[in-house]
Amino acid sequence: MDNKRHLPRPVNLEEADDGVVEFSPLNQEEDAEGTVTIEVPVAEERAAWGSKMQFMLSCISLSVGLGNVWRFPYLVQQDGGGAFLIPYLIMMVLEGAPLFLLELGIGQRLRQGSLGVWNLISPWWGGLGVASTIVSYLVGLYYNVIIAWCFYYLFNSFKSPLPFSTCPTEFIEELNKTEEIDECALSSETAYFWYRQTIDASDSISDTGGVKWWMALCLTLSWILVWLCIMKGIQSSGKVVYFTALFPYCILVIFFGRAVTLKGAWEGLKHMFTPDMSKLINPTVWMDAACQVFYSLGLSFGSLIAFASYNPMKNNCKRDALFMCCITVFTATFATIDIFAVLGFKAVANYEKCVEHNIEKFNAMLPTLVNHTDPINVTADNYETVWPQIYPVLKKHWEDELHHHIKNCSVTDELNQAAEGTGLAFIVFTQAIVELPGSNFWSVCFFMMLLALGLGSQFGTMEGVITNMFDMKVFARVRKEILTGCVCLSSLLVGLIFCTGAGEYWLGMFDTFAGSMGLIIIAFFESIVISYVYGHKRFTDDIERMIGQRPGLYWQATWRYLSPMTIFVVVVASVYYRATHPPDYPAWKPELGNAVKEAYPGWAMFACLCLLLAGFLPIPIVYFMRRFQCIRFDSDIHQASIKRVETTISTQGMIKGEELEEYHDSPGGEDDEDGGLSVPAGKFRMEVID
Repeated sequence: MDNKRHLPRPVNLEEADDGVVEFSPLNQEEDAEGTVTIEVPVAEERAAWGSKMQFMLSCISLSVGLGNVWRFPYLVQQDGGGAFLIPYLIMMVLEGAPLFLLELGIGQRLRQGSLGVWNLISPWWGGLGVASTIVSYLVGLYYNVIIAWCFYYLFNSFKSPLPFSTCPTEFIEELNKTEEIDECALSSETAYFWYRQTIDASDSISDTGGVKWWMALCLTLSWILVWLCIMKGIQSSGKVVYFTALFPYCILVIFFGRAVTLKGAWEGLKHMFTPDMSKLINPTVWMDAACQVFYSLGLSFGSLIAFASYNPMKNNCKRDALFMCCITVFTATFATIDIFAVLGFKAVANYEKCVEHNIEKFNAMLPTLVNHTDPINVTADNYETVWPQIYPVLKKHWEDELHHHIKNCSVTDELNQAAEGTGLAFIVFTQAIVELPGSNFWSVCFFMMLLALGLGSQFGTMEGVITNMFDMKVFARVRKEILTGCVCLSSLLVGLIFCTGAGEYWLGMFDTFAGSMGLIIIAFFESIVISYVYGHKRFTDDIERMIGQRPGLYWQATWRYLSPMTIFVVVVASVYYRATHPPDYPAWKPELGNAVKEAYPGWAMFACLCLLLAGFLPIPIVYFMRRFQCIRFDSDIHQASIKRVETTISTQGMIKGEELEEYHDSPGGEDDEDGGLSVPAGKFRMEVID
């Protein structure tokens, strides 16, 4: 008899209260030579977190991500200030908490990754795991670009004075003097450093402007670091988890103490907490709120399912879900207060610079004005009353005859524009850093914090992609170092599009169409599959068995009705709004020192559609292919995953590995439920040989 062992796809996997796992009966085959091959089902032991504290602190460190410093404050600013908190909290209640518990519960119950879970529930819905993998890959493409930006700013933080603290100058031959570059004077020092010296933004998405070599080098460094960490693992310990969870809060508290004392901070806080309720009729605001919930909690990426699979079966996942939702809301709100305090300071500082610039230009051109009889005296004190009276005449003369652009100064306009675009953290916080004593030290600390947050999230995102690929039979025999290197190399080559002058515009496109919509559609099908395929009653029984408490009416209603209905309404409304209001992007205009909304060209709209379809098309494709038996039901995901009894490399330092227990023939009779299989007390490491 051939001792070769195979692991067939488990069918009707059930777990009794005593923790015994039941598998399908043994399969045996006999070839022409009389060799009998027996397929022995093997119980896979998942690794476990070293302690509950490590798991919770790891989740907290994930929630304190770049989205809290960059994405959430930006959405609050553009979507009505305090009014955005209303749809955000509603989406957290209707979507965030229920789906968070859903992913934690199903991962903890079935103890599989995202590909394994959905194939285990129903092979027809295995496309959910594939879709999550694709979305994670697309998000990882542009997320690493943000890390590259952090590297560039970190390297420049060692220069004294900081290169984003002053405007560069140029010599004007006509005037025989040196003046600030107009683009910097019209915007700000930090905005100029971001748009011109960091990303060297072009004035439209159609004009790539070529690959910027300095950003290509930073992106290469980012991908090399990601590859090395995923390939060799992060040998972290409990102390590192404490640091990564608490260090960002320390930095945010320090910046809060400095930000609220800045001049104009109250203007920013007032702008944040003053709601623009008219924004709530815009369906994209609700779409943004729903997407932010997914990004904040890490929903639909498949990471939560994998994390939960390492928890003990009796872990109280319901309490974990509620706690993480609360800490996420607190962190996002606290970081946003920091941002808006600095926004107010930046708005007032730019307003005063604008007034000073206009007065200087006015005094220079005053002799050329022939149609005035009384002397005109404009100062900072009377600017608010005198300037509006003379501005219309000055604007025409300034632009038509002198061919210079004049800017109308307004604190409100500055607040409405200051947080726009992906450069929020790089423009706003850098201006706060410049004001701090020892600005170089704080700049290094701040961008080190951003790097730690960004790399931690990037490791998890790409590890989900690599692990799911490594669990497929087609990649089962490829060394993980080689597979990881190929994925990172392909990501680097594709990511060079983000290193061009139009890179920020491409990043915004990926963020809107590849990540946001795809995540929400995946979540919709997750709730449908769990409620109506796996069975809401069965899932409720699983939760009760694990935590000893049956989920109440709120959880039942959201899983079965409210969450999928809310997601469906948001998606339909957003699709309708996009169809009637074509999407646009903020294009940087050097002559204005500002970003202007422009519509996507036709080819870019086609790219948006492709990104959108890539996020959810695997779901119906896999469904219909398996429904009509175009591909086998017997997925080899479980067979591939059993070959690696350890956990993923990136979490190896924080979780303890457990070896497989050997199943062997027992003296039991035919009535034994396990068919004569019993588990001895000893353990061994089994290698499956194909």
